[in-house]
Amino acid sequence: IGYKNKNQVKIIYDNIIFSLQKAGGISVVWYELCYRLLRDKVRNMLFIEKKDISSNIFRKILTIPSEQICILKEEKYGFDRYCSLKLGIKGKYIFHSSYYRFSKDKSAVNITTVHDFTYEYFYSGIRRLIHSWQKKRAIMKSDFVICISESTKNDLIKFFPIDVNKIRVIYNGVSDEYFPLRADSFCPILPYSSYLLFVGSREYYKNFDLVVEVAAQYGYNLVIVGSNLTQKERKKIEQKMNREKYICVGKIPNVELNKLYNGAYALLYLSSYEGFGIPILEAQKAGCPVIAYNKSSIKEVIGDTMLLLDDLSIMNIAKCLNLLSDTFIRKQVIEKGFINAQRFSWEKTYKETMDLYKYAWNNKKV
Repeated sequence: IGYKNKNQVKIIYDNIIFSLQKAGGISVVWYELCYRLLRDKVRNMLFIEKKDISSNIFRKILTIPSEQICILKEEKYGFDRYCSLKLGIKGKYIFHSSYYRFSKDKSAVNITTVHDFTYEYFYSGIRRLIHSWQKKRAIMKSDFVICISESTKNDLIKFFPIDVNKIRVIYNGVSDEYFPLRADSFCPILPYSSYLLFVGSREYYKNFDLVVEVAAQYGYNLVIVGSNLTQKERKKIEQKMNREKYICVGKIPNVELNKLYNGAYALLYLSSYEGFGIPILEAQKAGCPVIAYNKSSIKEVIGDTMLLLDDLSIMNIAKCLNLLSDTFIRKQVIEKGFINAQRFSWEKTYKETMDLYKYAWNNKKV
Protein backbone atom coordinates (compact mmCIF):
# COMPACT_ATOMS: atom_id res chain seq x y z
CA ILE A 1 0.00 0.00 0.00
CA GLY A 2 2.99 2.29 0.09
CA TYR A 3 5.33 1.70 3.01
CA LYS A 4 8.98 1.49 2.07
CA ASN A 5 9.92 0.30 5.54
CA LYS A 6 8.72 -3.29 5.73
CA ASN A 7 8.80 -3.23 9.52
CA GLN A 8 6.07 -0.63 9.74
CA VAL A 9 2.39 -1.53 10.17
CA LYS A 10 0.24 -0.98 7.09
CA ILE A 11 -3.11 -2.32 8.22
CA ILE A 12 -4.55 -2.68 11.71
CA TYR A 13 -7.63 -4.81 12.18
CA ASP A 14 -9.69 -4.34 15.32
CA ASN A 15 -11.12 -7.79 16.15
CA ILE A 16 -13.49 -6.50 18.86
CA ILE A 17 -16.46 -8.34 17.30
CA PHE A 18 -14.96 -11.68 18.29
CA SER A 19 -15.34 -10.59 21.93
CA LEU A 20 -18.91 -9.39 21.47
CA GLN A 21 -20.41 -12.39 19.64
CA LYS A 22 -20.19 -16.17 19.82
CA ALA A 23 -21.40 -16.26 16.23
CA GLY A 24 -23.44 -13.99 13.97
CA GLY A 25 -23.37 -12.23 10.63
CA ILE A 26 -20.75 -9.61 11.50
CA SER A 27 -18.42 -12.31 12.84
CA VAL A 28 -18.83 -14.15 9.52
CA VAL A 29 -17.91 -11.05 7.51
CA TRP A 30 -14.89 -10.29 9.68
CA TYR A 31 -13.69 -13.89 9.67
CA GLU A 32 -13.78 -14.02 5.87
CA LEU A 33 -11.68 -10.85 5.58
CA CYS A 34 -9.20 -11.95 8.27
CA TYR A 35 -8.85 -15.39 6.70
CA ARG A 36 -7.89 -13.93 3.31
CA LEU A 37 -5.47 -11.39 4.74
CA LEU A 38 -3.70 -14.19 6.59
CA ARG A 39 -3.86 -16.50 3.58
CA ASP A 40 -2.24 -13.84 1.40
CA LYS A 41 0.35 -13.13 4.09
CA VAL A 42 -0.28 -9.40 3.91
CA ARG A 43 2.83 -7.74 5.29
CA ASN A 44 2.80 -5.36 8.22
CA MET A 45 -0.59 -6.54 9.40
CA LEU A 46 -1.59 -6.27 13.04
CA PHE A 47 -4.70 -7.60 14.77
CA ILE A 48 -5.96 -5.90 17.93
CA GLU A 49 -7.81 -8.26 20.27
CA LYS A 50 -9.13 -8.70 23.76
CA LYS A 51 -8.27 -11.78 25.79
CA ASP A 52 -11.80 -13.19 25.78
CA ILE A 53 -12.15 -14.35 22.16
CA SER A 54 -12.22 -18.12 22.75
CA SER A 55 -16.02 -18.44 22.69
CA ASN A 56 -16.37 -17.09 19.14
CA ILE A 57 -16.74 -20.03 16.76
CA PHE A 58 -15.13 -18.16 13.85
CA ARG A 59 -12.12 -16.84 15.78
CA LYS A 60 -11.42 -20.41 16.91
CA ILE A 61 -10.68 -21.46 13.34
CA LEU A 62 -8.40 -18.51 12.54
CA THR A 63 -4.67 -19.06 13.00
CA ILE A 64 -3.09 -15.67 13.65
CA PRO A 65 0.66 -15.64 14.36
CA SER A 66 1.29 -14.41 17.90
CA GLU A 67 3.64 -11.68 16.65
CA GLN A 68 0.72 -10.17 14.71
CA ILE A 69 -1.59 -9.99 17.72
CA CYS A 70 -1.71 -6.98 20.04
CA ILE A 71 -3.66 -7.40 23.27
CA LEU A 72 -4.70 -3.97 24.49
CA LYS A 73 -5.12 -3.14 28.15
CA GLU A 74 -8.78 -3.59 29.05
CA GLU A 75 -10.87 -0.89 30.65
CA LYS A 76 -12.93 -1.64 33.74
CA TYR A 77 -16.53 -2.77 33.26
CA GLY A 78 -15.99 -3.50 29.55
CA PHE A 79 -16.25 0.15 28.47
CA ASP A 80 -13.36 -0.34 26.05
CA ARG A 81 -15.80 -1.75 23.49
CA TYR A 82 -17.11 1.81 23.11
CA CYS A 83 -13.77 3.65 23.28
CA SER A 84 -11.82 5.15 20.44
CA LEU A 85 -8.18 4.08 20.38
CA LYS A 86 -4.96 6.06 20.69
CA LEU A 87 -2.29 3.69 19.36
CA GLY A 88 0.58 6.15 19.05
CA ILE A 89 1.85 4.67 15.80
CA LYS A 90 4.08 6.89 13.69
CA GLY A 91 3.41 6.95 9.98
CA LYS A 92 0.23 6.38 8.00
CA TYR A 93 -1.78 3.18 8.43
CA ILE A 94 -5.21 1.78 7.63
CA PHE A 95 -7.39 1.21 10.69
CA HIS A 96 -10.49 -0.93 10.17
CA SER A 97 -12.62 -1.92 13.16
CA SER A 98 -15.03 -4.81 13.13
CA TYR A 99 -17.49 -2.87 15.26
CA TYR A 100 -17.61 0.92 15.34
CA ARG A 101 -14.32 1.90 16.92
CA PHE A 102 -11.75 4.24 15.37
CA SER A 103 -8.17 5.35 15.89
CA LYS A 104 -7.52 8.87 17.17
CA ASP A 105 -4.02 8.91 15.68
CA LYS A 106 -3.73 11.70 13.10
CA SER A 107 -1.84 9.30 10.84
CA ALA A 108 -4.67 6.74 10.82
CA VAL A 109 -6.86 6.20 7.76
CA ASN A 110 -10.11 5.11 9.40
CA ILE A 111 -12.50 2.73 7.65
CA THR A 112 -15.88 1.79 9.14
CA THR A 113 -18.24 -0.93 7.93
CA VAL A 114 -21.95 -0.31 8.53
CA HIS A 115 -24.00 -3.51 8.52
CA ASP A 116 -27.52 -2.31 9.26
CA PHE A 117 -29.71 0.11 11.20
CA THR A 118 -31.63 -2.43 13.27
CA TYR A 119 -31.20 -0.45 16.48
CA GLU A 120 -32.35 2.78 14.88
CA TYR A 121 -35.50 1.16 13.45
CA PHE A 122 -36.52 -1.30 16.13
CA TYR A 123 -35.14 -0.34 19.53
CA SER A 124 -35.52 2.53 21.94
CA GLY A 125 -34.17 3.72 25.27
CA ILE A 126 -30.60 3.46 26.55
CA ARG A 127 -29.78 0.43 24.36
CA ARG A 128 -30.44 2.35 21.16
CA LEU A 129 -28.96 5.59 22.50
CA ILE A 130 -25.55 4.06 23.27
CA HIS A 131 -25.38 2.02 20.07
CA SER A 132 -26.35 4.95 17.83
CA TRP A 133 -23.93 7.26 19.62
CA GLN A 134 -21.05 4.87 19.05
CA LYS A 135 -22.02 4.14 15.44
CA LYS A 136 -22.48 7.79 14.51
CA ARG A 137 -19.19 8.76 16.15
CA ALA A 138 -17.26 6.09 14.20
CA ILE A 139 -18.96 7.05 10.93
CA MET A 140 -18.24 10.75 11.35
CA LYS A 141 -14.59 10.11 12.26
CA SER A 142 -14.00 7.77 9.30
CA ASP A 143 -12.34 8.61 6.03
CA PHE A 144 -14.49 6.05 4.22
CA VAL A 145 -17.57 4.05 5.14
CA ILE A 146 -18.42 0.64 3.71
CA CYS A 147 -22.12 -0.26 3.43
CA ILE A 148 -23.03 -3.89 2.74
CA SER A 149 -25.98 -3.04 0.46
CA GLU A 150 -27.58 -0.09 -1.31
CA SER A 151 -30.40 -0.37 1.21
CA THR A 152 -27.95 0.11 4.07
CA LYS A 153 -26.37 3.05 2.22
CA ASN A 154 -29.80 4.70 1.95
CA ASP A 155 -30.38 4.12 5.67
CA LEU A 156 -26.99 5.66 6.46
CA ILE A 157 -27.86 8.80 4.50
CA LYS A 158 -31.23 8.92 6.27
CA PHE A 159 -29.96 8.55 9.85
CA PHE A 160 -26.43 9.99 9.71
CA PRO A 161 -26.04 12.14 6.56
CA ILE A 162 -22.46 12.28 5.32
CA ASP A 163 -20.67 13.09 2.08
CA VAL A 164 -21.77 10.34 -0.32
CA ASN A 165 -18.29 10.35 -1.85
CA LYS A 166 -17.06 8.74 1.38
CA ILE A 167 -19.47 5.79 1.02
CA ARG A 168 -18.68 2.55 -0.79
CA VAL A 169 -21.18 -0.28 -1.25
CA ILE A 170 -19.37 -3.61 -0.93
CA TYR A 171 -21.69 -6.59 -0.82
CA ASN A 172 -21.14 -9.49 1.53
CA GLY A 173 -20.22 -12.84 0.06
CA VAL A 174 -21.33 -16.40 0.67
CA SER A 175 -19.20 -19.35 1.69
CA ASP A 176 -18.23 -22.08 -0.77
CA GLU A 177 -19.10 -24.56 1.98
CA TYR A 178 -22.71 -24.38 0.75
CA PHE A 179 -23.43 -26.57 -2.27
CA PRO A 180 -25.84 -29.32 -3.41
CA LEU A 181 -25.25 -32.79 -1.98
CA ARG A 182 -26.33 -36.06 -3.50
CA ALA A 183 -29.45 -37.29 -1.74
CA ASP A 184 -27.72 -40.53 -0.75
CA SER A 185 -24.49 -38.88 0.37
CA PHE A 186 -25.65 -37.28 3.58
CA CYS A 187 -27.92 -38.04 6.47
CA PRO A 188 -28.85 -35.10 8.69
CA ILE A 189 -29.52 -36.22 12.25
CA LEU A 190 -33.19 -35.26 12.23
CA PRO A 191 -36.41 -37.03 13.09
CA TYR A 192 -38.04 -35.86 9.83
CA SER A 193 -37.46 -36.27 6.12
CA SER A 194 -39.33 -33.06 5.19
CA TYR A 195 -39.25 -29.76 7.05
CA LEU A 196 -39.27 -25.98 6.85
CA LEU A 197 -36.08 -24.24 7.94
CA PHE A 198 -35.57 -21.08 10.00
CA VAL A 199 -32.05 -19.65 10.35
CA GLY A 200 -30.94 -16.71 12.48
CA SER A 201 -31.92 -14.71 15.52
CA ARG A 202 -35.53 -14.60 16.69
CA GLU A 203 -35.83 -10.88 17.41
CA TYR A 204 -39.41 -9.77 16.84
CA TYR A 205 -38.71 -8.08 13.50
CA LYS A 206 -37.54 -11.48 12.17
CA ASN A 207 -41.19 -12.64 12.33
CA PHE A 208 -40.34 -16.03 13.82
CA ASP A 209 -43.84 -16.29 15.31
CA LEU A 210 -45.24 -16.21 11.78
CA VAL A 211 -42.93 -19.06 10.75
CA VAL A 212 -44.29 -21.14 13.64
CA GLU A 213 -47.86 -20.23 12.69
CA VAL A 214 -47.36 -21.35 9.08
CA ALA A 215 -45.71 -24.63 10.09
CA ALA A 216 -48.48 -25.33 12.61
CA GLN A 217 -51.42 -24.50 10.33
CA TYR A 218 -50.16 -26.53 7.38
CA GLY A 219 -48.66 -29.46 9.26
CA TYR A 220 -44.99 -28.90 8.43
CA ASN A 221 -42.10 -29.95 10.63
CA LEU A 222 -39.87 -27.04 11.63
CA VAL A 223 -36.08 -26.99 12.10
CA ILE A 224 -34.67 -23.95 13.91
CA VAL A 225 -31.02 -22.89 13.61
CA GLY A 226 -29.79 -20.30 16.08
CA SER A 227 -29.44 -19.78 19.81
CA ASN A 228 -31.08 -22.34 22.06
CA LEU A 229 -34.77 -21.82 22.74
CA THR A 230 -35.72 -20.27 26.05
CA GLN A 231 -38.38 -21.88 28.21
CA LYS A 232 -40.72 -19.01 27.30
CA GLU A 233 -40.15 -19.61 23.58
CA ARG A 234 -40.76 -23.34 23.89
CA LYS A 235 -44.01 -22.71 25.73
CA LYS A 236 -45.12 -20.26 23.05
CA ILE A 237 -44.27 -22.67 20.21
CA GLU A 238 -46.03 -25.57 21.91
CA GLN A 239 -49.22 -23.57 22.12
CA LYS A 240 -49.24 -23.95 18.32
CA MET A 241 -47.28 -27.15 17.58
CA ASN A 242 -46.72 -30.55 19.11
CA ARG A 243 -43.27 -30.97 20.63
CA GLU A 244 -42.32 -33.69 18.14
CA LYS A 245 -43.01 -31.34 15.20
CA TYR A 246 -40.11 -28.97 15.81
CA ILE A 247 -36.45 -29.09 16.80
CA CYS A 248 -33.82 -26.44 17.58
CA VAL A 249 -30.33 -27.59 16.60
CA GLY A 250 -28.55 -24.55 18.03
CA LYS A 251 -25.64 -22.80 16.32
CA ILE A 252 -23.97 -25.30 14.03
CA PRO A 253 -20.92 -25.37 11.71
CA ASN A 254 -21.34 -24.59 8.01
CA VAL A 255 -20.96 -28.23 6.99
CA GLU A 256 -23.95 -29.21 9.12
CA LEU A 257 -25.99 -26.20 8.05
CA ASN A 258 -25.33 -27.11 4.43
CA LYS A 259 -26.93 -30.51 5.08
CA LEU A 260 -29.99 -28.82 6.55
CA TYR A 261 -30.35 -26.51 3.55
CA ASN A 262 -30.03 -29.51 1.24
CA GLY A 263 -32.77 -31.42 3.02
CA ALA A 264 -35.25 -28.58 3.60
CA TYR A 265 -38.49 -28.08 1.71
CA ALA A 266 -37.83 -24.33 1.95
CA LEU A 267 -36.08 -21.67 4.00
CA LEU A 268 -38.56 -19.18 5.44
CA TYR A 269 -36.81 -15.81 5.63
CA LEU A 270 -39.60 -13.46 6.64
CA SER A 271 -37.55 -10.73 8.30
CA SER A 272 -38.93 -7.19 8.12
CA TYR A 273 -35.44 -5.74 7.97
CA GLU A 274 -31.96 -6.89 6.94
CA GLY A 275 -28.77 -5.04 6.15
CA PHE A 276 -27.96 -7.88 3.77
CA GLY A 277 -29.31 -11.40 4.47
CA ILE A 278 -26.53 -13.99 4.10
CA PRO A 279 -28.77 -17.07 4.79
CA ILE A 280 -30.66 -16.33 1.56
CA LEU A 281 -27.51 -16.92 -0.47
CA GLU A 282 -26.39 -19.88 1.62
CA ALA A 283 -29.71 -21.57 0.92
CA GLN A 284 -29.63 -20.73 -2.79
CA LYS A 285 -26.10 -22.10 -3.16
CA ALA A 286 -27.22 -25.34 -1.49
CA GLY A 287 -30.27 -25.67 -3.76
CA CYS A 288 -32.86 -24.73 -1.14
CA PRO A 289 -35.83 -22.55 -2.21
CA VAL A 290 -36.17 -19.32 -0.21
CA ILE A 291 -39.47 -17.66 0.66
CA ALA A 292 -38.71 -14.09 1.75
CA TYR A 293 -40.35 -10.78 2.58
CA ASN A 294 -39.68 -7.96 0.11
CA LYS A 295 -38.27 -5.44 2.59
CA SER A 296 -35.01 -3.48 2.97
CA SER A 297 -32.08 -5.21 1.22
CA ILE A 298 -33.83 -8.51 0.40
CA LYS A 299 -34.70 -7.65 -3.22
CA GLU A 300 -31.06 -6.70 -3.90
CA VAL A 301 -29.81 -10.02 -2.57
CA ILE A 302 -32.40 -12.65 -3.53
CA GLY A 303 -32.58 -11.82 -7.25
CA ASP A 304 -35.29 -12.99 -9.64
CA THR A 305 -37.78 -15.23 -7.84
CA MET A 306 -41.51 -15.86 -7.63
CA LEU A 307 -41.19 -16.46 -3.87
CA LEU A 308 -40.71 -12.83 -2.82
CA LEU A 309 -43.66 -11.55 -0.78
CA ASP A 310 -44.82 -7.94 -0.98
CA ASP A 311 -47.56 -8.66 1.55
CA LEU A 312 -46.62 -10.81 4.51
CA SER A 313 -49.51 -13.10 5.39
CA ILE A 314 -50.03 -16.77 6.19
CA MET A 315 -52.11 -17.19 3.04
CA ASN A 316 -49.40 -15.73 0.78
CA ILE A 317 -46.70 -17.88 2.40
CA ALA A 318 -48.92 -20.94 1.96
CA LYS A 319 -49.31 -20.10 -1.76
CA CYS A 320 -45.53 -20.11 -2.15
CA LEU A 321 -45.23 -23.41 -0.31
CA ASN A 322 -47.88 -24.85 -2.60
CA LEU A 323 -46.03 -23.61 -5.70
CA LEU A 324 -42.97 -25.56 -4.57
CA SER A 325 -44.96 -28.80 -4.66
CA ASP A 326 -44.87 -28.49 -8.46
CA THR A 327 -41.66 -30.27 -9.54
CA PHE A 328 -41.09 -28.01 -12.56
CA ILE A 329 -41.56 -24.78 -10.60
CA ARG A 330 -39.37 -26.02 -7.76
CA LYS A 331 -36.59 -26.89 -10.20
CA GLN A 332 -36.91 -23.46 -11.84
CA VAL A 333 -36.68 -21.67 -8.48
CA ILE A 334 -33.61 -23.69 -7.47
CA GLU A 335 -31.84 -23.04 -10.79
CA LYS A 336 -32.49 -19.28 -10.55
CA GLY A 337 -31.13 -19.42 -7.00
CA PHE A 338 -27.89 -21.03 -8.20
CA ILE A 339 -27.45 -18.33 -10.84
CA ASN A 340 -28.20 -15.51 -8.40
CA ALA A 341 -25.78 -16.75 -5.73
CA GLN A 342 -22.94 -16.63 -8.26
CA ARG A 343 -23.11 -12.82 -8.12
CA PHE A 344 -21.69 -12.89 -4.61
CA SER A 345 -18.43 -14.24 -3.23
CA TRP A 346 -16.10 -13.48 -0.34
CA GLU A 347 -13.24 -13.21 -2.82
CA LYS A 348 -15.10 -10.34 -4.50
CA THR A 349 -15.81 -8.73 -1.12
CA TYR A 350 -12.15 -9.06 -0.17
CA LYS A 351 -10.84 -7.65 -3.46
CA GLU A 352 -13.15 -4.63 -3.31
CA THR A 353 -12.17 -4.01 0.32
CA MET A 354 -8.45 -4.14 -0.56
CA ASP A 355 -9.10 -1.78 -3.48
CA LEU A 356 -10.74 0.69 -1.10
CA TYR A 357 -7.74 0.49 1.27
CA LYS A 358 -5.42 1.39 -1.62
CA TYR A 359 -7.67 4.25 -2.73
CA ALA A 360 -8.03 5.56 0.83
CA TRP A 361 -4.28 5.30 1.33
CA ASN A 362 -3.49 7.27 -1.79
CA ASN A 363 -6.05 9.96 -1.02
CA LYS A 364 -5.21 10.61 2.64
CA LYS A 365 -2.60 13.23 3.34
CA VAL A 366 -0.98 13.08 6.76
